[in-house]
Amino acid sequence: MCPTKACPVVLRYADEIEILVFEHPLVGIQLVKGTIEPGESPGRAALRELAEESGLVATDKLQALGVWESGFNGQVWSFHLCEVVAPPSDSWVFRTGDDGGLDFRFFWHPLASEPSSDWHWVYRSALAFIRHRVQG
Repeated sequence: MCPTKACPVVLRYADEIEILVFEHPLVGIQLVKGTIEPGESPGRAALRELAEESGLVATDKLQALGVWESGFNGQVWSFHLCEVVAPPSDSWVFRTGDDGGLDFRFFWHPLASEPSSDWHWVYRSALAFIRHRVQG
């Protein structure tokens, strides 16, 4: 399977494991994800997408979590656990250049908790994939 999308996974370890998510103003709660450009490795794409969509910078220390067929528009996602340079806040808003500039509201979701109906369906499935890879 050749991945077409890269999904950087950022976790924080508080009382429980939490995963970074954001609310897209038009389509609901999501994970950071984007297209792997021609000639770009999935890991590099994950780092680039994380910076472009959240403003976070990660180290080059990546852990591949696997590849997943999303069942959405033929997309195959490559997941990479990323280590950010500076610890992110509990929540923040980042204005992305996508779609003419949108404000993405970032926050932390407990990894073990089920996603609400506010989550886009494909991201609910992606969360289950990540949960299985991280928690075993």
